[in-house]
Amino acid sequence: MKFLVIQLKMIGDVLASTVICESLAHHFPEASVHMVANENTLPVLENNPFIDKIIVFKDEYRDNKVSLFRFLKSLKKTNYYAVFDALGKIESNLITHFSKSEIKIGVKKWYTSWIYSKTIIEAKQSDKKTPLAITNRLILANSIVKDSNFITYPKIYLSTDEIALAKKSIANAINRKEKKLIMISILGSSPEKTYPAEYMARLLDLICENSSPIILFNYIPHQKEDAVNIYQKCAENTKNCIVLDFYAKTLREFMGILSQCDLLIGNEGGAVNMAKALDVPSFCIFSPFITKDGWHGTALKNHESVHLRDYKPEVFGAMDKNKIKKNSINFYKVFKPELFQQSLLNFLKKHNA
Repeated sequence: MKFLVIQLKMIGDVLASTVICESLAHHFPEASVHMVANENTLPVLENNPFIDKIIVFKDEYRDNKVSLFRFLKSLKKTNYYAVFDALGKIESNLITHFSKSEIKIGVKKWYTSWIYSKTIIEAKQSDKKTPLAITNRLILANSIVKDSNFITYPKIYLSTDEIALAKKSIANAINRKEKKLIMISILGSSPEKTYPAEYMARLLDLICENSSPIILFNYIPHQKEDAVNIYQKCAENTKNCIVLDFYAKTLREFMGILSQCDLLIGNEGGAVNMAKALDVPSFCIFSPFITKDGWHGTALKNHESVHLRDYKPEVFGAMDKNKIKKNSINFYKVFKPELFQQSLLNFLKKHNA
């Protein structure tokens, strides 16, 4: 028996979709689980014991129709018992349609229902315990399982060699002693998902005010100028805590280093989702247009988050997600550090940082 799980989005979504794979492996231990994922997200899937085969959706398939068609035709070589479309977009619709299986499962939408043999209705409200992103993926998996109470969360699996390399890399670059090592998700993937530089600098000052942790910045090369800009806005004492030029060359190396950190703090996004999957306590700041319940739940005890809605829900009025996103920068201006600094201090105290 073989299953196919399709997820072609970013790291957070891919990690969330691994719970489908684990659920299938739990209920059907003799089955083989395959997963289709984008090239740039493959590192978070390496060594996952619940995924037997990773099928790479290459970037070229989006630009070359001939390559895409060949890829789709190749899917007919494998007979799947069931296919799970965890994305529900055109590309995953095509993959589902071309996959060789009588059972094709996806989210109920009027314009794609003909593709699926079975559709599910996603939960719209969170129970506050489990993030909706996890709840809805387990609903997808449970569509072929009766009376399932199985709940799991995403995990990243590092090898002993990768962990040893991370420890050595840190030891060679940093005189850690007994200091806490804190990773800062300093920038989001876009301006709409990035806490303002001035405010972020003030948070860093707050973190370093009563202790002297070692702070690492998480950013990609083209974001260095923005990262340095935040660094320059920090107090001198804070600058002394920051190791600005220490970063990993690959995503697997980054995850190894993150696994050795005591905490991760900063913008909600891929780094936060990786911290959760590595069981590194996190404190994240949600973008105004992202729904907090989608990615945060109280069952994740070592992970805390803040959203402007927690403090000033009235500022949103009746705006929809798209309008909020267009005005993210203005909403961020209202989301001053003073609103949640006590929550951050409590988080730091809880983890002795």
